[in-house]
Amino acid sequence: MRKFLILILLAVLTQSANALNKSTAIATNILISKENHNRVRFGADKIQETLRKLKIQSQISIAEKMKSGNQQVVIGLYSDVIFKNVITDAIRKKVLATGKEGFYIYNDQKSVFVIGADASGALYGCMELVERIEKEGKIPSLLTITDHPEMILRGTCIGLQKPDYLPGRDVYEYPYTPETFSWFYDKALWIKYLDMMVENRYNSLYLWNGHPFSSLVKLKDYPYALEVDEATFKKNEEIFKFLTTEADKRGIWVIQMFYNIIIPKPFAEKHGLKTQDRNRPIIPIIADYTRKSIAAFVEKYPNVGLMVALGEAMEGVGQDDIDWFTKTIIPGVKDGLKAANIQGEPPIVLRAHDTDAPAVMKAALPLYKNLYTENKFNGEALTTYEPRGAWAELNRKLASIGTINISNVHILANLEPFRYGSADFIQKSVQAMNENYGAKGLHLYPQASYWDWPYTADKANERILEVDRDWIWYKEWARYAWKAKRDRTAEINYWGTELAAKYGTDLNSGKAILEAYEASGEISPKLLRRYGITDGNRQTLTLGMLMTQLINPFRYGLFTLLYESEAPEGEMIIEYAEKEWKKQGHIGETPMKVAQEVVLHGKDAIAAINQVKEVKQNQEEFRRLKNDIYCYDAMANFYADKVKSALWILRYKYSNQVADLEKALPFLKSSVQHYANLVKLTEEEYLYANSMQTKQRKIPMRGVDKTFIHWKEMLPVYTKELKHFEHSIDSLKKIKPGAVAKVLAYKNAEVKILSPGLESVSLAQNVSLYADTTVLIKEVTPELVGLNALKLSMQQQIKSGTTVKFSNKTAVKVLVAYFNQKDPKYLLPPVLEIDASANNYGQAEIKISNALVLNGFPPANVHAYSFPAGTNTLTLAKGAGLVLGFIPDQQELRIFNAGLDGRGKDIDWLFE
Repeated sequence: MRKFLILILLAVLTQSANALNKSTAIATNILISKENHNRVRFGADKIQETLRKLKIQSQISIAEKMKSGNQQVVIGLYSDVIFKNVITDAIRKKVLATGKEGFYIYNDQKSVFVIGADASGALYGCMELVERIEKEGKIPSLLTITDHPEMILRGTCIGLQKPDYLPGRDVYEYPYTPETFSWFYDKALWIKYLDMMVENRYNSLYLWNGHPFSSLVKLKDYPYALEVDEATFKKNEEIFKFLTTEADKRGIWVIQMFYNIIIPKPFAEKHGLKTQDRNRPIIPIIADYTRKSIAAFVEKYPNVGLMVALGEAMEGVGQDDIDWFTKTIIPGVKDGLKAANIQGEPPIVLRAHDTDAPAVMKAALPLYKNLYTENKFNGEALTTYEPRGAWAELNRKLASIGTINISNVHILANLEPFRYGSADFIQKSVQAMNENYGAKGLHLYPQASYWDWPYTADKANERILEVDRDWIWYKEWARYAWKAKRDRTAEINYWGTELAAKYGTDLNSGKAILEAYEASGEISPKLLRRYGITDGNRQTLTLGMLMTQLINPFRYGLFTLLYESEAPEGEMIIEYAEKEWKKQGHIGETPMKVAQEVVLHGKDAIAAINQVKEVKQNQEEFRRLKNDIYCYDAMANFYADKVKSALWILRYKYSNQVADLEKALPFLKSSVQHYANLVKLTEEEYLYANSMQTKQRKIPMRGVDKTFIHWKEMLPVYTKELKHFEHSIDSLKKIKPGAVAKVLAYKNAEVKILSPGLESVSLAQNVSLYADTTVLIKEVTPELVGLNALKLSMQQQIKSGTTVKFSNKTAVKVLVAYFNQKDPKYLLPPVLEIDASANNYGQAEIKISNALVLNGFPPANVHAYSFPAGTNTLTLAKGAGLVLGFIPDQQELRIFNAGLDGRGKDIDWLFE
């Protein structure tokens, strides 16, 4: 009996061994041609990896011709030797017809053919096959697929930037070091990110930094310009080579961006220069250094593209931009190509920000052909898929130049930090890029936390990676950049399936999550485009807005392009209130309409997310997503009630009836209650609302030293605003309606003017403030009368700008007046949207609106520049303006509207 049992056991073991050998036999041959393109090889590896997960054995072979026997997957370019005498002319024509990055997949009885029009096309064909294998659990038996992307460039962006400045540095100045950017040296993180990109068919990666060259190249003529030590320099070389090599395998073109003109700190210190000076003319030594830096970079990294931001760090829109691009940057690229003995031209992307890009391109194209342009889609936010006006016209003009124009989805200051995944809004936005702008490229910023990448703002035991949290953001934009026109019903099913798989739930629940994304996804775009001050990241929409920002937006430097181009036709809050008072008809999208709609969107989003049944996967992430939906709802109700209050308050401006203010009060109270709810929803969930935590932030509160970055910091501000309003109503009941608080006149500070030839004059009506004109002051607000204003040359200002050197024993503010009208001959007021240094002296905000009027000129607004005790220099760009005098820094500078534009004074005093 024992022998019998042993014989049975041996038989079973033999049978098991045979079965094991059978299962480990090679079931699929993956063949790539002897050309062995690195992208084809990468695609083959991805197919093998997918088969391995399904326990299907495979082997990759390099061959000149096909093998017989097992099932085969044959991958390559249509021109590869392996396809010679295998594919017909008809198939070859089909492949060629797909165009750049296109592919054709088909099969016969034994073989699957993945044929690319180029190496990237073959790679994308492999990625398509991977998805089909994952879906069916095997290699599909019937395949005929042809596809290609609609957008030529599809890219994402990573900023080598920080939430705040480095010690002793200015904006954008971040050398590449392990201390500042530890993640930059994390190869596993790069692989994770690059794999996300190739899975979504992105083909370009933009690295944003102010001046990367001093971290990546050494110059023989300027060895002291290197900003990192030798060990770090070697690390930078190694990681940059790793990154570009791994990116190339995945069909990704790395593009290094830089601002102009920023110079390295050690270079600046050696030559007694500032690292940044927007008003500085082009200096030969800076031009020489920059040209040689670019040449060294191109020679060292010939496959890396360059993205050039001419504006922001140098005075925008002028001949200097053209000269810098054509006489410094392009020659630098050519020098590098010559030194490396490289034929052809690597691409250069010109960023159309704070520069006249069409004029620059006109001058540059005769010198360099491989140029692209890039322009923001909705400014530094996401507001509309119906762009119009001057901004749309500029994009169309860039697209008509004859080169590719890229649409940049930038910063997303109105979305962070809450999750965003509206497939409908994003699909329509990409369609607008194609049809309205004529753009052929996408340049996508992270959905949130750009300044704090790679982490999100979520509060967690271990920081959450943005690439993980915002997977749907990248997937949606990529899907529509590949093909924008897709059937809406099919898309609901597609995303419902994706979300159901993500959270381990059923299809109906997946569709409900999509519905919640899409309902909540309308809230932030509508709020900003109808109530906002700016499309830039100086406003953090999710932190709310002060009442004065709603009822007196021009005081805060209203960026009118937001309303004129980045929103459907409609009315601002102040326009709507005026029309209501005058009983005039309304046009387009109104503040009240948006107030009603966003509340409904919030309600619908909550109803949808609560329909989701059992969640079996990623439960913690789903909980966070659900909380974000409730955050959107609270924010929508906060804004809706505050705007309703604002409209009653603006009515009081015309009626002088305290009863109108009393009608505003319940809505303001309700808005504060909704905000308190938002604080509860975010207090234990988020570290901050805004990843940029510097002095550039202005709305709702100025952000300095990481203050006012969380909702809990803003609740006392809104509570105080409410109490002040209640007190104002009580006071108005006791005094004559329409009374306003008195403003103290300003006193002259003791200052010695060191610039030769400048004389001062006591500011008053009928006084001339220009040395070379007879123009007199027509009106001036009493608060400014008696200040020692400077007599300047208007022609000199227009030609060369304004420089006033002075000394002062105590800190002072310099009052500068800007004409309230856009005109090339007028000094452009500080605009943070185009100039990151526009608040370095606290000058960004208007202190007195419509403060004085010169005969024949528009009203002028007053800004204040703060200077410490010592010897100082006020430097203003080209254009006519006024220096009205110097006042002690400690003197109260109450913000108000003097009303000399004929439209009446403000009512901000109700809240301040």
